[in-house]
Amino acid sequence: MDQPEDPGSSTGLRLAVARELLLAALEELSQEQLKRFRHKLRDVGPDRRSIPWGRLERADAVDLAEQLAQFYGPEPALEVARKTLKRADARDVAAQLKEQRLRRLGPGSAALLSVSEYKKKYREHVLQLHARVKERNARSVKITKRFTKLLIAPESAAPEEEALGPAEEPEPGRARRSDTHTFNRLFRGDEDGRRPLTVVLQGPAGIGKTMAAKKILYDWAAGKLYQGQVDFAFFMPCGELLERPGTRSLADLILDQCPDRGAPVPQMLAQPQRLLFILDGADELPALEGPEAAPCTDPFEAASGARVLGGLLSKALLPTALLLVTTRAVPGRLQGRLCSPQCAEVRGFSDKDKKKYFYKFFQDERRAERAYRFVKENETLFALCFVPFVCWIVCTVLRQQLELGRDLSRTSKTTTSVYLLFIASVLSSAPVADGPRVQGDLRNLCRLAREGVLGRRAQFAEKQLEQLELRGSKVQTLFLSKKELPGVLETEVTYQFIDQSFQEFLAALSYLLEDEGVPRTAAGGVGTLLRGDAQPHSHLVLTTRFLFGLLSAEGMRDIERHFGCVVSERVKQEALRWVQGQGQGCPGVAPEVTEETKGLEDTEEPEEEEEGEEPNYPLELLYCLYETQEDAFVRQALCRLPELALQGVRFCRMDVAVLSYCVRCCPAGQALRLISCRLVAAQEKKKKSLGKRLQASLGGSSSSRGTTKQLPASLLHPLFQTMTDPLCHLTSLTLSHCKVPDAVCRDLSEALRAAPALTELGLLHNRLSEAGLRMLSEGLAWPQCRVQTVRVQLPSSQQGLQYLVGMLRQSPALTTLDLSGCQLPAPMVTCLCAVLQHQGCGLQTLRLTSVELSEQSLQELQAVKRVKPDLVIAHPVLDGHPESPKELVSTF
Repeated sequence: MDQPEDPGSSTGLRLAVARELLLAALEELSQEQLKRFRHKLRDVGPDRRSIPWGRLERADAVDLAEQLAQFYGPEPALEVARKTLKRADARDVAAQLKEQRLRRLGPGSAALLSVSEYKKKYREHVLQLHARVKERNARSVKITKRFTKLLIAPESAAPEEEALGPAEEPEPGRARRSDTHTFNRLFRGDEDGRRPLTVVLQGPAGIGKTMAAKKILYDWAAGKLYQGQVDFAFFMPCGELLERPGTRSLADLILDQCPDRGAPVPQMLAQPQRLLFILDGADELPALEGPEAAPCTDPFEAASGARVLGGLLSKALLPTALLLVTTRAVPGRLQGRLCSPQCAEVRGFSDKDKKKYFYKFFQDERRAERAYRFVKENETLFALCFVPFVCWIVCTVLRQQLELGRDLSRTSKTTTSVYLLFIASVLSSAPVADGPRVQGDLRNLCRLAREGVLGRRAQFAEKQLEQLELRGSKVQTLFLSKKELPGVLETEVTYQFIDQSFQEFLAALSYLLEDEGVPRTAAGGVGTLLRGDAQPHSHLVLTTRFLFGLLSAEGMRDIERHFGCVVSERVKQEALRWVQGQGQGCPGVAPEVTEETKGLEDTEEPEEEEEGEEPNYPLELLYCLYETQEDAFVRQALCRLPELALQGVRFCRMDVAVLSYCVRCCPAGQALRLISCRLVAAQEKKKKSLGKRLQASLGGSSSSRGTTKQLPASLLHPLFQTMTDPLCHLTSLTLSHCKVPDAVCRDLSEALRAAPALTELGLLHNRLSEAGLRMLSEGLAWPQCRVQTVRVQLPSSQQGLQYLVGMLRQSPALTTLDLSGCQLPAPMVTCLCAVLQHQGCGLQTLRLTSVELSEQSLQELQAVKRVKPDLVIAHPVLDGHPESPKELVSTF
């Protein structure tokens, strides 16, 4: 119970008057009414604060008046009593109490008592004011429609130095999604019932701290948060308040947020424990020195923004008020000001919430699904979308492309183009007068990024930023996060890019800005970067990919527009020569499959790469070309690479998109070989196995005939579609040592019917089903098929060969069939010889090298040669010089 007030003080006099008025009112009640009043009083306190029932159960009128006055204070006790009297059906007594209160305590008391009514007005004002939020392009959107839940983890969930990156999902038990329940837990008491008065939400730039803080304010006003704890909540943007000239008191700042100037601010401040202050961006508060070092302690004292905010942080000002603080990190100077803070880390979107964000952003289900599916297939972009700001940039780019009716597979599909838009947004948001300064800062930031990438450094000292005049700049705020670590003698301050990919992008950009007055670093120019990336497993792979994207015609235009810098054509030519030189160094050429390598034929499928394995280097080269989205450049680059050979690639959809683009741009005579590659997406593997089991249970090939049309599109479907493009000049396709699903066979069969340039097909030591061979044979037999040479090597005797042999009657263009290494039973050879003598068969060469044949089969083939003397049948025995008769002649 509170200490008794001095009867001579103003408060003491008001308390005495309140007791007198309460007693007079209660004595007007009958015993039944007094009993009802006691029961109603159990739950009528403001915000559910009630006098314990043990004090009320046997209390008479005198005891009740005393309990009310002491528990609530003078004026609130009168208001509680008035409302309780009305609920106890003593309305006339309630009206008398209100009249006596106004007469005895005056109109000032009426203003004070209107605080409870003003709460409703203020909440409505906050709901209206914060119902919509502005995005960076000044577009206003509803906060309820745009806000997507974030992952928020308590301070103890993981050590600070183990912050999650974009590619790593937090464990569900360690981080909670930011729903109403999670927000309510922020100020929940511990096991001993002690409630934190200061909660800190920390996380890197763009992670969604400000949006989360505004959503907390909005949900409080909507009655979803902190009910019974907070009467008024105020949003304090630290950056804005620090920039305001002059001095203001905390009371002035509160009044600025109220709907009118008649707000009862003194009465609000009289109960600080019922107030919540949201300090957004507290890391911007400067270290105070001299007279400013003393924090403000009086809410009515006019002081600088730094002193007022500093007083709130340190609890020198309104020590019992609740504080919610957002900051990128908790710097040492800020940590020293905070009073027993409870910290939580904002970790951005989970994969599930990324998808929700897309649907909220587009508000059109068809466009949202198209955009989300596109980004999901681009692994780099999808990983980066854990940062809400990056997710917004990506959505903005895609919305622009969709509104203009452009193909998403073009400029929007490269990470470079999206990052360039990010840079453009930084420059465009700066005032015109500050434009040159921001441009200069970005150049210096690019230099810093380049030095770090080449030196494999992600942390930068404060001194490095000062040397480049970046400390305190806008680009530092947007691209760098600050970290303070305790040192031996003093705190060590370091900076790092908010994401490593930004550092690598800006490093690539630095190579194209160096000719415009930016001094060269000791590392040299583009040639040095490319020569350093000439070996597989290089740490410069992503930087090189960004460089090619920037060298695209669109990238060069953007650099000129935003930086006033014309990229030298020699840089592009140097990159072109580098790509062409890769063919001579053979990093993208895989070894030919020979009999010596035939031991791989029984393998089920390429083994899974271990986590952390270096990327496939030939594929990375194609990614570089893909980033340019410049057909002529890609075609010129591939001229020196007559064969594209990819070995051991576990294809994802983005890989296929990259390969498809490069194949579409390939020059005449280009060949493609896929060796020991996984041709089924990871999530499709279980479905494939189930389908195979069902197919077997339904009776083998007969049922497969009826179900092939229902097969879903295969992972390689985009590649095969590209092969039918009139501009595609791919002449040879080889699949070697791969597990080829029926869906791939079906899609390849469709491509064989229309591919304008494909003249050679190789199927070497692959696992093919009978249905798959049948579908491929149908494609080869199509009248418009232009394939002239087919090479087939099967790991074992397969009945499906009958379809391949049968198509020889109809194939219009096929002139060479190579079955070297296949097992051909005598009945199969008999069938083959019959087809070869058919008048519709135009085959000119049949290769049977290393094929074991029975005496009967050899005689049948010799009979075919007598009928068709121009037909070349390549077999050692038939050529007249058997290498090993025992091996080449057998009985079946």
